[in-house]
Amino acid sequence: MGTIVVTTFSSLDGVVQAPGGEDFKYANWSFEFDRGEDGEKFKEDEAFGADALLIGRKTYEGFASAWPEYEGELADKYNSMPKYVVSSTLTDPKWNNTRVLSGDVREEVAKLKTEVAGEIQVPGSIQLAQELIAADLVDEIHLMTFPVILGTGRKLFGETPDKTTWRLTQSLTVGEGISVMVLQRKR
Repeated sequence: MGTIVVTTFSSLDGVVQAPGGEDFKYANWSFEFDRGEDGEKFKEDEAFGADALLIGRKTYEGFASAWPEYEGELADKYNSMPKYVVSSTLTDPKWNNTRVLSGDVREEVAKLKTEVAGEIQVPGSIQLAQELIAADLVDEIHLMTFPVILGTGRKLFGETPDKTTWRLTQSLTVGEGISVMVLQRKR
Protein backbone atom coordinates (compact mmCIF):
# COMPACT_ATOMS: atom_id res chain seq x y z
CA MET A 1 0.00 0.00 0.00
CA GLY A 2 1.35 3.38 -0.97
CA THR A 3 1.67 6.35 1.34
CA ILE A 4 0.79 9.91 0.37
CA VAL A 5 3.41 12.43 1.47
CA VAL A 6 2.71 16.15 1.07
CA THR A 7 5.92 18.17 0.97
CA THR A 8 5.87 21.95 0.96
CA PHE A 9 7.64 25.18 1.85
CA SER A 10 5.73 27.46 4.22
CA SER A 11 6.10 30.92 5.70
CA LEU A 12 5.55 31.44 9.43
CA ASP A 13 2.00 32.55 8.70
CA GLY A 14 1.29 29.39 6.69
CA VAL A 15 1.61 30.76 3.16
CA VAL A 16 2.72 28.11 0.66
CA GLN A 17 2.10 30.05 -2.56
CA ALA A 18 4.95 30.46 -5.07
CA PRO A 19 7.95 29.73 -2.82
CA GLY A 20 9.97 29.06 -5.96
CA GLY A 21 7.55 30.21 -8.61
CA GLU A 22 6.03 33.24 -10.20
CA ASP A 23 2.66 34.96 -10.34
CA PHE A 24 2.61 36.15 -6.74
CA LYS A 25 3.43 39.38 -4.90
CA TYR A 26 6.44 37.69 -3.22
CA ALA A 27 7.40 35.19 -5.92
CA ASN A 28 10.40 32.96 -5.14
CA TRP A 29 10.35 34.03 -1.48
CA SER A 30 12.00 30.82 -0.22
CA PHE A 31 15.12 31.54 -2.28
CA GLU A 32 15.87 34.56 -0.10
CA PHE A 33 17.09 32.06 2.53
CA ASP A 34 20.07 29.73 2.60
CA ARG A 35 18.88 26.23 3.50
CA GLY A 36 22.45 25.17 4.32
CA GLU A 37 23.96 21.75 3.72
CA ASP A 38 21.53 20.00 6.07
CA GLY A 39 18.52 21.61 4.36
CA GLU A 40 19.78 20.68 0.92
CA LYS A 41 20.44 17.11 2.09
CA PHE A 42 16.94 16.85 3.57
CA LYS A 43 15.35 17.94 0.27
CA GLU A 44 17.61 15.65 -1.75
CA ASP A 45 16.88 12.64 0.50
CA GLU A 46 13.19 13.51 0.34
CA ALA A 47 13.22 13.56 -3.48
CA PHE A 48 15.13 10.29 -3.74
CA GLY A 49 12.72 8.70 -1.25
CA ALA A 50 9.74 9.18 -3.56
CA ASP A 51 8.53 6.26 -5.66
CA ALA A 52 6.02 8.36 -7.62
CA LEU A 53 4.85 11.96 -7.94
CA LEU A 54 1.22 13.03 -7.55
CA ILE A 55 0.72 16.60 -8.75
CA GLY A 56 -1.84 19.05 -10.01
CA ARG A 57 -1.84 20.39 -13.54
CA LYS A 58 -0.10 23.70 -12.77
CA THR A 59 2.72 21.98 -10.88
CA TYR A 60 2.93 19.43 -13.69
CA GLU A 61 3.35 22.18 -16.27
CA GLY A 62 6.18 23.75 -14.29
CA PHE A 63 7.95 20.45 -13.63
CA ALA A 64 7.43 19.12 -17.18
CA SER A 65 8.89 22.25 -18.72
CA ALA A 66 11.95 22.23 -16.43
CA TRP A 67 13.05 18.71 -15.46
CA PRO A 68 13.56 17.25 -18.95
CA GLU A 69 16.13 20.00 -19.55
CA TYR A 70 18.23 19.10 -16.49
CA GLU A 71 20.90 16.45 -16.21
CA GLY A 72 22.16 14.46 -13.27
CA GLU A 73 20.96 11.90 -10.79
CA LEU A 74 18.00 13.90 -9.49
CA ALA A 75 16.84 14.83 -13.00
CA ASP A 76 17.11 11.17 -14.01
CA LYS A 77 14.99 10.24 -10.99
CA TYR A 78 12.24 12.77 -11.75
CA ASN A 79 12.24 12.15 -15.49
CA SER A 80 11.97 8.36 -15.18
CA MET A 81 9.68 7.89 -12.15
CA PRO A 82 5.91 7.42 -12.47
CA LYS A 83 3.99 10.68 -12.37
CA TYR A 84 0.25 11.08 -11.79
CA VAL A 85 -1.39 14.37 -12.70
CA VAL A 86 -4.82 15.32 -11.39
CA SER A 87 -6.47 17.33 -14.15
CA SER A 88 -9.74 17.69 -15.99
CA THR A 89 -8.08 19.55 -18.88
CA LEU A 90 -4.78 17.78 -19.56
CA THR A 91 -5.31 14.95 -22.02
CA ASP A 92 -1.95 14.20 -23.65
CA PRO A 93 0.93 14.62 -21.20
CA LYS A 94 4.32 14.78 -22.90
CA TRP A 95 6.57 14.22 -19.87
CA ASN A 96 7.85 10.66 -19.72
CA ASN A 97 5.93 8.16 -17.55
CA THR A 98 2.96 10.47 -16.84
CA ARG A 99 -0.63 9.34 -16.37
CA VAL A 100 -3.58 11.72 -16.00
CA LEU A 101 -6.14 11.15 -13.24
CA SER A 102 -9.31 12.87 -14.43
CA GLY A 103 -12.05 11.27 -12.35
CA ASP A 104 -13.10 11.94 -8.77
CA VAL A 105 -9.87 12.92 -6.99
CA ARG A 106 -10.66 11.09 -3.76
CA GLU A 107 -11.56 7.86 -5.52
CA GLU A 108 -8.62 8.06 -7.94
CA VAL A 109 -6.07 8.70 -5.17
CA ALA A 110 -7.52 6.03 -2.87
CA LYS A 111 -7.19 3.58 -5.78
CA LEU A 112 -3.68 4.84 -6.56
CA LYS A 113 -2.62 4.09 -2.97
CA THR A 114 -3.52 0.43 -3.55
CA GLU A 115 -1.68 0.29 -6.90
CA VAL A 116 1.60 2.01 -6.01
CA ALA A 117 3.86 0.51 -3.38
CA GLY A 118 6.00 3.06 -1.58
CA GLU A 119 5.92 6.82 -1.26
CA ILE A 120 3.66 8.87 -3.48
CA GLN A 121 4.95 12.41 -3.06
CA VAL A 122 2.84 15.55 -3.51
CA PRO A 123 5.21 18.51 -3.95
CA GLY A 124 3.48 21.89 -4.12
CA SER A 125 0.05 21.47 -5.74
CA ILE A 126 -1.81 23.49 -3.08
CA GLN A 127 -5.36 22.73 -4.21
CA LEU A 128 -4.63 19.01 -4.58
CA ALA A 129 -2.87 18.84 -1.19
CA GLN A 130 -5.82 20.62 0.49
CA GLU A 131 -8.29 18.20 -1.06
CA LEU A 132 -6.23 15.17 -0.02
CA ILE A 133 -5.89 16.48 3.55
CA ALA A 134 -9.64 17.14 3.73
CA ALA A 135 -10.32 13.60 2.47
CA ASP A 136 -7.90 12.18 5.08
CA LEU A 137 -5.79 10.53 2.39
CA VAL A 138 -2.47 12.07 3.47
CA ASP A 139 -0.18 9.85 5.54
CA GLU A 140 2.70 12.26 6.11
CA ILE A 141 3.43 15.98 5.81
CA HIS A 142 6.90 17.47 5.37
CA LEU A 143 6.91 21.17 6.25
CA MET A 144 9.94 23.35 5.68
CA THR A 145 9.00 26.60 7.44
CA PHE A 146 10.97 29.73 6.60
CA PRO A 147 11.38 32.60 9.10
CA VAL A 148 9.26 35.10 7.21
CA ILE A 149 5.72 36.43 7.52
CA LEU A 150 4.30 37.16 4.09
CA GLY A 151 0.93 38.49 5.23
CA THR A 152 -0.84 37.37 2.07
CA GLY A 153 -1.11 34.32 -0.14
CA ARG A 154 -2.61 30.87 -0.34
CA LYS A 155 -2.23 28.61 2.67
CA LEU A 156 -1.98 24.84 2.88
CA PHE A 157 -4.36 24.33 5.75
CA GLY A 158 -7.95 25.35 5.21
CA GLU A 159 -11.16 24.09 6.74
CA THR A 160 -11.58 20.34 6.86
CA PRO A 161 -14.67 18.26 7.54
CA ASP A 162 -13.15 16.69 10.65
CA LYS A 163 -10.29 16.90 13.13
CA THR A 164 -7.18 14.80 12.46
CA THR A 165 -4.25 14.06 14.76
CA TRP A 166 -0.62 14.00 13.70
CA ARG A 167 2.61 12.80 15.31
CA LEU A 168 5.87 14.75 14.97
CA THR A 169 8.50 12.20 13.87
CA GLN A 170 11.35 14.53 12.95
CA SER A 171 12.25 18.11 13.69
CA LEU A 172 15.40 20.03 12.84
CA THR A 173 16.58 23.52 12.11
CA VAL A 174 18.64 24.08 8.97
CA GLY A 175 20.41 26.95 7.28
CA GLU A 176 19.19 30.41 8.22
CA GLY A 177 16.73 29.32 10.92
CA ILE A 178 14.50 27.21 8.69
CA SER A 179 12.39 24.71 10.62
CA VAL A 180 11.85 21.25 9.15
CA MET A 181 9.06 19.08 10.53
CA VAL A 182 7.96 15.62 9.46
CA LEU A 183 4.48 14.72 10.72
CA GLN A 184 2.74 11.35 10.38
CA ARG A 185 -1.00 10.85 10.51
CA LYS A 186 -2.07 9.02 13.69
CA ARG A 187 -4.75 6.49 12.79
